[in-house]
Amino acid sequence: MYMHTRLSAFEAAQKFVEERFPDCDAALLAGSVTRGEATVTSDLDIVIFDKDISSPRRESLIAYGWPIEVFIHNLQSYKLFFESDIKRARPSLPRMVSEGKVIRESEFLPEIIDEAKRLIELGPEEWSKKEIEVKRYFITDTLDDFIGSGNKAEEIFIAGTLAQQLQEFVLRANKRWVGKSKWLVRELHHYDPVFTEQFVEAFSHYYSTGNKNMVADLAEQILEPFGGRLFDGFSIK
Repeated sequence: MYMHTRLSAFEAAQKFVEERFPDCDAALLAGSVTRGEATVTSDLDIVIFDKDISSPRRESLIAYGWPIEVFIHNLQSYKLFFESDIKRARPSLPRMVSEGKVIRESEFLPEIIDEAKRLIELGPEEWSKKEIEVKRYFITDTLDDFIGSGNKAEEIFIAGTLAQQLQEFVLRANKRWVGKSKWLVRELHHYDPVFTEQFVEAFSHYYSTGNKNMVADLAEQILEPFGGRLFDGFSIK
């Protein structure tokens, strides 16, 4: 897809920053290439700090044989993104900063990195009893649709919704970060590798055989410590 011969990830990131953001205050290379998880389609995630820019922005481009995603912040905007990520319980920017490899150092960068690491370690806000109740209700509703459906096409998408709901419930009810797409299973694995194998096996079994029992049992297992399914008597304002 891209050049067969290209610079290494860090060399490309250095060159990119030097040529495209020569006056920035600090820069980090983040993402899968810094975690040793890169694939043939991985891009370079580069975080730029520039105290003189008026507003944050994100850019996508191809340079030096790499697809590159650039996240550009001033010294106020990154804090707002940190706060937003914490509220949605998906710490995209804090994780990039906490795991990033320094391309350009500055006096303030170690403090920002430490801040990101503290946020990651602290985890998201704990769900209230009411939030858990609401999520139990909607999982119950989706689970009933899944079990009762006789339409294979509909079941496939109901199963996808149920997987998302169960992942969120397990992690948020245990004060852990959630994810989407590939980060759905990664965050589950960070929480409990053994449970993650069970989770993946249940849905894999359904998709390969059409048998819903393992998924239904998994959902029951997840809900049971919090009161099980919820329908009768539920109300919401």
